[in-house]
Amino acid sequence: MKKIIPIALLSLTIITTSCSDDKNEDVTEQVNKNGAVETSVSVEHLDSLHDILVTKHAVWVKGNQFKNFETKDTIPTLGMENVEAENKDGDTKTVSVKKDYEIFITVK
Repeated sequence: MKKIIPIALLSLTIITTSCSDDKNEDVTEQVNKNGAVETSVSVEHLDSLHDILVTKHAVWVKGNQFKNFETKDTIPTLGMENVEAENKDGDTKTVSVKKDYEIFITVK
């Protein structure tokens, strides 16, 4: 079961462009630390009624990490869902796990 779903803008760019057959020259392997804002978003399961949305930003200026921002917001949990799970011996079983949020990021 996933407890945390990390998403970074860099990963989002790589995932988005890997879905097409066209080669995209804008994909980068690392953040341009000369001047960039690096962002990650994750959701942590708190209890049966609440999840925590964690947003982190790192501001890079001239090769140095200038500032970090982190916010945590309590959001409602999505409840439970039944999924097929497999153990190391290959046996499958239906188990109940917490639903995970899908994260979509729009950059302007």
